[in-house]
Amino acid sequence: MAAQGFRPVYHPAGHDHALRGAVQDLRTGRWVAMARLLDETSGWSGWTRRTQVLGAVAAGTDVVEAWRAEQPDSAAATVMHSRVVVERAVRAHRAAHPRTRELWQEAWNACLAAAERAPADPVPWVGRLALSVLDAQQRMEEHRLAPPAPMLPPGPWGLLAEAEKRDPYNREAHHRMLQFVYARRSGPLSEAVNYAQWAASMAPVGSALHALPLYVRVERYRRERGHERALDLHWVTEDAVRDTRRAMDTWFLFCATEEASLLDLNHLAHALYGALRFPDAARVFESLGPFWTPQPWSCRTDRPDERGPAEEVFLRARARCLGASEGRTGP
Repeated sequence: MAAQGFRPVYHPAGHDHALRGAVQDLRTGRWVAMARLLDETSGWSGWTRRTQVLGAVAAGTDVVEAWRAEQPDSAAATVMHSRVVVERAVRAHRAAHPRTRELWQEAWNACLAAAERAPADPVPWVGRLALSVLDAQQRMEEHRLAPPAPMLPPGPWGLLAEAEKRDPYNREAHHRMLQFVYARRSGPLSEAVNYAQWAASMAPVGSALHALPLYVRVERYRRERGHERALDLHWVTEDAVRDTRRAMDTWFLFCATEEASLLDLNHLAHALYGALRFPDAARVFESLGPFWTPQPWSCRTDRPDERGPAEEVFLRARARCLGASEGRTGP
């Protein structure tokens, strides 16, 4: 229902109640709940998602260092250490921090150590994919390997293959690869379009990779810096409708809400809203429940770095779609 006074909640753990509890403890400087949660996590998909969230939260703390000091033989602690230092290196790169190269080397070594300690885990290889963004000029040989299909650029395909070997169609691995394609100094956006289409075409029913092309569409609009009317038209073209329908029919209808990425759900709701498919968008908004993410809604504002305007856009879209679902046609 489009309740009056509804305010959305942003939380990195989303619908994962157990993860939210671990994040809360982590923020207060405690690691035991995190260790217990990871010990109870089954499946590489959930493991990758949870370690990513925990690593992003822990990156500004010394909690994982304290865990490693208490349990130096813990494979989970070693993997989480790689998560933390990779996140720090990527953040330093974004901020053009003078210690970026030093942090990059530390993160690289941590990923190697984690891969040795946990050889079946895809996360150390996902970490190395994340670090490949720091080598936009592709100076390292493993970042300029020949692609597996025509129309794709050279890149860290060996790293992606290692992650895929351990967890086929790993969502984060492909998003990290997409970030690398964006970052390539000589690469046009068409390379990202081709990559997202290739990854989605290879994915089975139920895979979140079917939502990957929606991210590229938002990136294209962001780079073009268009107006909102142009953005709406952008989502009703034939290929945009195809991408949106595939994400809805081949991923969303088969995914479990508690395991779905909030970013994926928000990108799908945004695409359906732009395509004027309000009843379908309403189903996605209902699946989101109280949660939201600033992206991609911020691309519809003239202040993309501020959360407030993006939240207002989200609320207007949500109300419009839920209203249409309930048979109303008003704003």
